[in-house]
Amino acid sequence: MNLYSLLQSCAASGNPVRVGLIGAGKFGSMFLSQVPTTPGMNVSVIADLDVPRARAACKAVGWSAERISATLFCDDAASLIADVNVDVVIEATGHPAAGLKHAGLALTEGKHIIMVNVEADVLAGPLLAAKFRKAGLVYSMAYGDQPALTSELVDWARAAGFEVIAAGKGTKYLPEYHAVTPDDVWQHYGLSADEAAAAGMNSQMFNSFLDGTKSAIEMAAIANACDLAAPRNGLAFPPCSTDDLQNTLIPRANGGMLDQKGMVEVVSSLNRDGSEVPRDLRWGVYVVIKAPNDYASACFSQYGLPTDKTGQYAVMYKPFHLIGLELGISVLSAALRGEPTGQSRSFNGDAVACAKRDLAVDDMLDGEGGFTVWGKLMPAVDSVKLGALPIGLAGGVRIVRPVAKNAVLCWDDVAVDADDPTVRLRREMEAAFIS
Repeated sequence: MNLYSLLQSCAASGNPVRVGLIGAGKFGSMFLSQVPTTPGMNVSVIADLDVPRARAACKAVGWSAERISATLFCDDAASLIADVNVDVVIEATGHPAAGLKHAGLALTEGKHIIMVNVEADVLAGPLLAAKFRKAGLVYSMAYGDQPALTSELVDWARAAGFEVIAAGKGTKYLPEYHAVTPDDVWQHYGLSADEAAAAGMNSQMFNSFLDGTKSAIEMAAIANACDLAAPRNGLAFPPCSTDDLQNTLIPRANGGMLDQKGMVEVVSSLNRDGSEVPRDLRWGVYVVIKAPNDYASACFSQYGLPTDKTGQYAVMYKPFHLIGLELGISVLSAALRGEPTGQSRSFNGDAVACAKRDLAVDDMLDGEGGFTVWGKLMPAVDSVKLGALPIGLAGGVRIVRPVAKNAVLCWDDVAVDADDPTVRLRREMEAAFIS
């Protein structure tokens, strides 16, 4: 609770935390908007494939002309990572292969990295995090994003002596969303294609939030950071209000819907008929805990904590997350404390590719949020045993044998270059964590 005091010391000494941002999209721009009001932290370099767009983003979020002119802009992430004026690298490209490459460069250059790129983290994050720890560097999830905020709740619960029964987030979900494509995504957000284009919204990115892919990726990240289990049959997305989390997200033997205790799950803000769940958790995160004894259970009741009918299970939740507006917490925690705000330490969960339609030989996969695949959460041990294709590798590859709609794609279903650095790193992680 002294992060701000440490930041003030940086400001007073004239030695700010120096940040390099890779990717000035929505998440990056939200972070940039907070920089002028965070004395003691300075963004010295910004790398983006579209440098004029990055400059425009800085202006749009309120940067002064003086601050913009004092910042180095480039289109080369490698030069940013190697820059002596960068202490902490933020990877916010959203591209799995790019994220893994940039993490490797940061490791070589001895720089901390904040991995906004959850897609890259799920693809090989546990292996990378172990390498960063060995080098005495921080590899961290991005505070403000739901995986880091959920990890914080889990850490709080365990450090306070509670058993974690379930953890996860909320989202808007219906089963038919798995088949939604970028062509029809905006009707589900109440927007026209023209309105979305005017707002600069990317249809494939927003579709990944709707079709279940982003939920699978984020729950895999939470399972790996918090040593929690992934459901064997994928996420169930039960409709659930904040008033009912402690009743629903507990084991079946106790009246809930979980296969076992210690699992990740996502709750839906929509009932299966499409009606809205009252007091939903669409934008938030939660942890369900169990009292270690009758005394603690009695305290739950005495202090107004909602519990199930036994009084043993209770919930803590955060109703909102502010994405990049909160990202500075990760930067400062890494630079000033040497601590991550969430970090993959095991390989429990995996996000794999499923066919959105019947796929034929020579069809090209277009990745997360596209027309061809959606992402499903699986236990990592099952994924590796099956030979399932990670969603992070399901873009720009060709189908070599037919795959039925909703079937899990396997490595043998696609033409993959075994010598590709991203593929090799993923294979290295599988060998390191799954015997």
